[in-house]
Amino acid sequence: MPTSTFVSPASSPDAPSTDVANAEVRARQVSAPPSAIGRLVTGLIIIGPGIALGVGIPFLWGNVIHFRDVLVAVVLYVITGYGISVGYHRLFTHRSFRANRILKIVLASAGSLAVEGSVIGWVATHRHHHVRSDQPGDPHSPWVHDRGAGNRVGGFLHAHVRWLFRHGGSPPQRYASDLLRDRDLVTISKLFPIFALASFALPFGVGFLLTHSYVDALRTMLWAGLVRMLLLHHVTWSINSVCHMFGRRPFPSGDRSTNVASLALVSLGESFHNFHHADPSSARHGALPGQIDASAALIRAFERLGWAADVRWPSPEVLATATSRD
Repeated sequence: MPTSTFVSPASSPDAPSTDVANAEVRARQVSAPPSAIGRLVTGLIIIGPGIALGVGIPFLWGNVIHFRDVLVAVVLYVITGYGISVGYHRLFTHRSFRANRILKIVLASAGSLAVEGSVIGWVATHRHHHVRSDQPGDPHSPWVHDRGAGNRVGGFLHAHVRWLFRHGGSPPQRYASDLLRDRDLVTISKLFPIFALASFALPFGVGFLLTHSYVDALRTMLWAGLVRMLLLHHVTWSINSVCHMFGRRPFPSGDRSTNVASLALVSLGESFHNFHHADPSSARHGALPGQIDASAALIRAFERLGWAADVRWPSPEVLATATSRD
C-alpha cells in the first residue's frame, strides 16, 4: 500500500510532544473545573450503570443474565477497549504508528463507543498527563493530590475518579492542535454524544434482533451496554490509580508509573504502564518476556495486513535500562 494512503495524527512539526523533558509544555496547566452540568453528566455516567443494575435485577430475577448477553458484552468490551488502547491511546495520543484512513476512522469510532469522552478531548488530557506526570499540574496523579501517608486513599480516589469532577478538560489548542486539523477526527469528536447513545442502542438492537423481545433486549442493553461500560471505565481509571501506586517499576521513567501484570488481560496490555512512561511512543507496552500485550498484537496484525505503517516498537536503548526482567 502506498505511503500516501496512510494518515498520521501528528504530521505537523508543531504537534505537542509527550516527552516530559519538553520545556515549553512543562509549565503548569490546570484547567477550570467542569460546569455543574458537566459534573452531573459525569456523575450519571459513573453511578448510572450501578443504579440500573440494582434496579434491573429484581425485575429480571430468575432470568437475570443469559449467555447471549455475556457474549455481546464481551464482544463490545473488546471492540471499545481496543478503540481506547489502540486508537485513542497508542495511535492518536502517542503516534505509535500510522493508520490508513479507514482504520483511523474505525478506531476513533470504536473509542468513542467506550463513552470516555471525545477523541480530541481524551487525547488532550492524556498528553497533559504525560508532560506533568506525577507533578503539579498532572490532572490525575494520586501523588500530587496526596497530603501525606494518612491520605493515600484520597490520592487513589482522586486518580481513579474524583479528578473527573475537578478537571474540566485540557485545552486541545495546546495539547492536540494536530488533531484539530484532522477533519475526520473533528467530525467524530463533534458526534461523540451520538456515539454515546449508540453504545447503548447497539446492544439493545442486537438483543431485540436475537430474541424479538423488548424485555430481553433491555437485559442485553443492561449487561452489554451499561455494565460493560462500567467495567471498561474502571479498568481505564485503574491505569491512572493502581498503575501509579502499586506494582513493579523495572524501568526508570521519571515518575511513579508501575507495571501491574494482573490487569494485563482486561486492560489489553495497558497496565504495563511503567514501560509506557519510559518509552511513550512505543506501540508495545508489555515489552519484557512473558508480558501479554493484546493491543500490541493487534497493531502487529494491522502492520502485516498493510493497514498500519511506521510502527514504533520498543527502543533497545530503553529496554537496556531495565533493572529487572519482570
